[in-house]
Amino acid sequence: MKKTVWLAALALAPLAVQAQETTLRVVSAFAENTTYVKNLMPMIQKLNAEGKGRLQINFIGGPKAMPPFEVGNAVRTGVVDMALTTGAFYTNIMPEADALKLTQVPHTELRKNGGHDLINRIWNEKANMQYLGRVIDFTPFHLYLTKKIDKPDLTGLKIRITPVYREFFQALGATVMQTAPGEVYTALERGVVDGYGWPINGIFDFNWHEKTKFRVDPGFYSAEVSLVMNLDKWKALASGQRDLLTKHVIALEAQNDSWKKVNEDDIRKQKEAGIQTITFDAATAKQYYDRAYDIAWASAIKASPQYGPQMKQLFGK
Repeated sequence: MKKTVWLAALALAPLAVQAQETTLRVVSAFAENTTYVKNLMPMIQKLNAEGKGRLQINFIGGPKAMPPFEVGNAVRTGVVDMALTTGAFYTNIMPEADALKLTQVPHTELRKNGGHDLINRIWNEKANMQYLGRVIDFTPFHLYLTKKIDKPDLTGLKIRITPVYREFFQALGATVMQTAPGEVYTALERGVVDGYGWPINGIFDFNWHEKTKFRVDPGFYSAEVSLVMNLDKWKALASGQRDLLTKHVIALEAQNDSWKKVNEDDIRKQKEAGIQTITFDAATAKQYYDRAYDIAWASAIKASPQYGPQMKQLFGK
């Protein structure tokens, strides 16, 4: 009798292990063919290989699966477990998300100086999210145009924006309109917009280079694409599962230095595609760059008097 019970328990053991495996559903605010998603996929494959029987990630898809500006709320409410997205796409949930663009030190430094912990304190409290890590760094935003300018004045120009640079471009006189990335090509083609903001890399993912004539230097802010997770789901994971997920996110984050090479390649490709660079004299360029940060930090602190000053202290150089 004892032998029969023991054999039965042994037979059921694999099922017990399997029952403990958790699968996380992940969506992306960016299309599958973009650099951001392509950069994420190897991490998912490595985690799934190591986490077999414990933790798996199921990548559901990009904007075809869920509109980019709905991703943040889907994570907050638990419709999905995780997302690859940017804070600019969920400022409707919490204004502090927009301040991630203002980091002037890499996220590896924020993990050391308390910045990462501060982000999670805010994200936990305000968005029911766990901020796992940042998967792009060292990448400034730029203004791209179909018409030439000779000074930082966008009066009379229609510029496609996200919340990242809304106030900055408005301060320069632009008429702004917000669209999903997938709609920008048509807007440029039809003359609905005269330009757009985007990081130094990535315009080739959408073929925007075909309709772009100029890039304004210098760049400003720091492109932010991160992995965020529903807080309740994060808490429901076993400690070993959380450790495994964190390990792979940090390993991906450690590769962020490679974006410098990506950026250099895109600058070269933009030049080869005929995109001309608009530069200002040194004093004007500094004024342009400083104004971007002054406007953004003033807005961030006004929107979040409690956390804005703390973020500015830890995010700056």
